[in-house]
Amino acid sequence: MSLPKNQAWFPTKRYGYGWGFPRRWQGWVVFLLYFAALFAGMPWIASRPEIFAAYAVGLTVVLVVICWWKGEPPRWRWGDDS
Repeated sequence: MSLPKNQAWFPTKRYGYGWGFPRRWQGWVVFLLYFAALFAGMPWIASRPEIFAAYAVGLTVVLVVICWWKGEPPRWRWGDDS
């Protein structure tokens, strides 16, 4: 369930499908935690690329779920909606 536009952590992209950079501080925290977890896992599982790929996919799935839950409803856009 997505939040109203004025409360959404992640706005929809202006062009294409998905979300853009975070709009609220909560979104920035999620965004930075995603990259921190991604980089923290690099040395831990660098010797096994297939495990790192699975780890990165898992983190990305979690990020997408949070964007879906706390962001504007995603849709195809081609610029301004005016």
